[in-house]
Amino acid sequence: MARVLIVGCGCRGQGLARSLRADGHAVRGTTRDRARAAAIATAGAEPYVGDPDRIATLTYALDNVTILCWLLGSATGPDPALRALHGPRLKMLLERAIDTTIRGIVYETAGTVAPDVLAEGRAAVARACAYSEIPHAFLDADPADPPRWLAAARAEIDGLLGCATLAADTPETR
Repeated sequence: MARVLIVGCGCRGQGLARSLRADGHAVRGTTRDRARAAAIATAGAEPYVGDPDRIATLTYALDNVTILCWLLGSATGPDPALRALHGPRLKMLLERAIDTTIRGIVYETAGTVAPDVLAEGRAAVARACAYSEIPHAFLDADPADPPRWLAAARAEIDGLLGCATLAADTPETR
């Protein structure tokens, strides 16, 4: 089984955490607000208080993670802050991911954030993952349709876990 880190573990992230836990995966979910940690724990995930606007606060959340899910397609805030979140902040996290156990990244490309901002994040993930040879997936499902979104999120994670399993089973790692 794998450990999945959900950055942005709000309502949809907690539903994803419950689904992953039901299949035996370990899940860690982030929140900026310590008061929301109990809801994450109730969903079966290990709560981690960290702010994606301050990437250093997420450093220890990356420990022993196989799949990183950046679920911030519906983040709120002023436009410059959202552009930073899906631009330089995301790029910084991707740079840190290269020296971790992360073997797959899911980036949410749909939501209420401006499409051009999400497109910038998508391009950053594609570039960083090509450079670091980390498999990645884009979660394009509309978050306004939670059942479809959850099914799509699970499909992307399960696909990456298949890639991670294959990569871990090479002759060099036996």
